[in-house]
Amino acid sequence: MMALSGLFLVSFLLVHVGLNSCIFNDLPFFNPNDDGSMFNRAAYFMGNSLVIRIIEFGLFAVIILHIIQGYAVEVKNRSRRKKGYQVALGNRGSTWMSRSMAILGTLIFIYLVVHIAQFWVPSRITGLEEVTYNGKQYHNLFLRMFEVFQQEWVVILYLVGVGALLFHLLHGFHAAFRSIGVHNKKYLSLLKGVGYGFSVIVCVLFALMPISMYLHWVHPGA
Repeated sequence: MMALSGLFLVSFLLVHVGLNSCIFNDLPFFNPNDDGSMFNRAAYFMGNSLVIRIIEFGLFAVIILHIIQGYAVEVKNRSRRKKGYQVALGNRGSTWMSRSMAILGTLIFIYLVVHIAQFWVPSRITGLEEVTYNGKQYHNLFLRMFEVFQQEWVVILYLVGVGALLFHLLHGFHAAFRSIGVHNKKYLSLLKGVGYGFSVIVCVLFALMPISMYLHWVHPGA
């Protein structure tokens, strides 16, 4: 269950980073007059699609399940051996990433709580300022992102969270396939390579979002 919920969240990250990358259409070498139009339209589609909204509730359930099981596995692993080895194996026995999954997961959880409070709650519950395209009104989530990422502490928190996500994925991606029974060395090597590439690309894109807005590479009225 831990592996399957993790792989489901990986698929969510792929969709989420693809959607949020629409903000980069505002860069000068793409369309400097975009002003978040592509991103706001994409966010509107995702927020008003019945199928997506249903999946959204499932996503929250999977996130909670993954967190609870993650801590349960950590507690179980620690309780199995009260006394440590006389000679510490360090990275010869396991990587520091695998030994630090609970810590990395906690950092991601903190980042996630802030992220939901700053974006999901306003867009779904409290409301956002609206913008009009071709006579139709959309939530101006692009403006909301820009305003949030003008706060230095928020940018730092997001970068720490994305850094934790990177190391969490570097171990968790291929480990999930091991857990569901993939033991072939050839396939595991391939999956590890794919996992490393996926983790780096996704996390670099996520990190560039607050950075690009904080530095005004993309911004409303660009």
